Amino acid sequence: MEIKVLKDEKNWLVVELDNQTITELVRVYLNKDSAVEMAAWKRENPDTPVVFEIRTSGKSAKKALADAVSAIEKDAGKVLEEFKKAK
Repeated sequence: MEIKVLKDEKNWLVVELDNQTITELVRVYLNKDSAVEMAAWKRENPDTPVVFEIRTSGKSAKKALADAVSAIEKDAGKVLEEFKKAK
């Protein structure tokens, strides 16, 4: 997955991604974080990348993004373990 940083300030991060599904998953996790003021994405049309914007207060936008990705990895690991048990 390709990620292009468009804006990188302490409490404001704007990136371009090529995967809408991953972007939506990260957005859901970011919006659970009380330090995140806004996490939203837009896509002009299906042939263009997704533009994802994160604004925070209290911690940096990059830290909030890293925390969300870590939480996703943890939850995905739990799901994988449940699937392994189901065999």
